[in-house]
Amino acid sequence: MAISTIIFDLDDTLLWDKKSIQTAFDKTCAFAAASVAVNAKQLEEATRKAARTLYEGYETYDYTVLIGINPFEGMWGTFDDPTPAFQKMKHIVPQYRKDAWTAGLKACGIDDAELGATLGEYFVEARKESPFLYEDTFSVLTQLKENYQLIMLTNGAPSLQNLKLRITPELVPYFDHIIISGDFGKGKPDASIFKHVLQTANVTADEALMVGDNLNTDILGSSRVNMRNVWINREGQTPDKVKPTYEVQLLSELVQLLDTLN
Repeated sequence: MAISTIIFDLDDTLLWDKKSIQTAFDKTCAFAAASVAVNAKQLEEATRKAARTLYEGYETYDYTVLIGINPFEGMWGTFDDPTPAFQKMKHIVPQYRKDAWTAGLKACGIDDAELGATLGEYFVEARKESPFLYEDTFSVLTQLKENYQLIMLTNGAPSLQNLKLRITPELVPYFDHIIISGDFGKGKPDASIFKHVLQTANVTADEALMVGDNLNTDILGSSRVNMRNVWINREGQTPDKVKPTYEVQLLSELVQLLDTLN
């Protein structure tokens, strides 16, 4: 059956989130190095490690896994969302940011909680100021919008994902529907959210195509409802247990693939 609907992941498929987070770390660690005698790269590595450890220890961790929120999103999100778990995160994250950076500094031989708090807030602003999209994102969406229904399916807290869209406002008009896992209650790769997308788009799995960078969420989840998928493999990885229907290296290759399929 011909494809009529294309479902796009957001982070690291359309938005270059990894680059945005890296840029925020670069700016924050450079600010720290200008304030105290610390190696910026060592501070980044130590803070990333501390953030992961802290994040996994919170009572909200299982919920963040369910919804699909990683530790570094926790370092700049507000989580001003209505569910009880998000409200718990809202109260946790200010201290989390401070503790992660304070622990990073301490691992580098600097015991300074005040600076840790400052770096935590500096990182938030640095991330907001560093939105990046892939260079082919808009050209691909422009070409596809003429002939396909476009859906965005993204894991995360609504407050944070909507913030990402507010600082890249050109993305929103391309999409007929934007579905965020935190609104639905479960995230990719749970089959239920993919069924929800199909119902929202009013199409069958045969008529839809999932496009994303993550084998364990985008590709695995869409395969659970027998939906064809395209893995954006920009880093030249080798798939292990999860096998995509199609694989491309660049988003721009999607247009030619669709011409072939239809």
